[in-house]
Amino acid sequence: MNPLSRGERSFPPSPLPVPHPTLTLLKGGSLTEMVGFLTKKGINMKKYALIGHPLGHSLSPQIHSRLMELSGTEGSYEKLDIPPEELKDSYAKLSEYDGFNITIPHKVGIIPYCERLDASAERFGSVNCVKNGAEKTGYNTDVFGFSRSIEMLGADLASHVLVIGCGGVGKMIAAETAYKGGDVTVAVLPEYLVDAEKTISSIKSKMPRARIKTAEIKNRILSAGDFGSTIPGFDLIINASPVGMFPKTDAMPCSEEILRHTDFVFDVVYNPKETLLTKTAESLGKKAMTGMAMLVLQAAAAQEIWNGCKFEQNDLKHLISDMESLI
Repeated sequence: MNPLSRGERSFPPSPLPVPHPTLTLLKGGSLTEMVGFLTKKGINMKKYALIGHPLGHSLSPQIHSRLMELSGTEGSYEKLDIPPEELKDSYAKLSEYDGFNITIPHKVGIIPYCERLDASAERFGSVNCVKNGAEKTGYNTDVFGFSRSIEMLGADLASHVLVIGCGGVGKMIAAETAYKGGDVTVAVLPEYLVDAEKTISSIKSKMPRARIKTAEIKNRILSAGDFGSTIPGFDLIINASPVGMFPKTDAMPCSEEILRHTDFVFDVVYNPKETLLTKTAESLGKKAMTGMAMLVLQAAAAQEIWNGCKFEQNDLKHLISDMESLI
């Protein structure tokens, strides 16, 4: 009997099962087709990492993931906490990555791993980016991130520049500013004056014509009195110290009076996203920027080195803003 005459429902025949393309390739596809398919599916993803110790919270994985999305790169980015005493034993593992970034305390210790140093790394004796490949090459993308941040701010390093602080990042900033033709004053606390003078001697040994000198911060905060009877005018003031960083956000490295004698302010601190220094500068009509730009732009420079890509400035500005919103 016809099932429809009894009011029974009729269903269309089930379609024949379609084999998964991977199984088809495994059964009879060519090796070229199989490799091509697996590559498209991300099996051959690029591998990157950040090494340091200790590695707490870091925005680097989020930043690099976004940059890889922008460039169309299939890749992963992870954190590797490696104590100093284990760095040399980690060389084999590090060589498995397409590239990696380096933070404290390994920026100098990683140099023996490198078979070649880019000019940026040679100039500062510090490596924060390695590209593996035919030869392991070390770079310093901090300097790219810094110089591009200053360009984005609209300032010029070939001008009168005050750098407050002379630690790791301060040394790089002072040297790069002198290299770009700036007239640099490095202001430090009394206990760091000898180290700052050594840094200046090192810079002048490589650049005899460098215009760079020190100023002593006598009362924990740089004030007009530290310059004598006349406050010099600076085109750009750079805070390369941790003053104003979370959780001690109610501090500035210099007095408001000093800020009145400049046009631009750059603060390497990026947490909080607006420091007391930058907020005060902007209230005085100065153009100011915090360090998130430097963090993002040095990462962009690393991706350009690793993958040969380029990024639109508007995309980078949006990324900087998005990262600031995470703080």
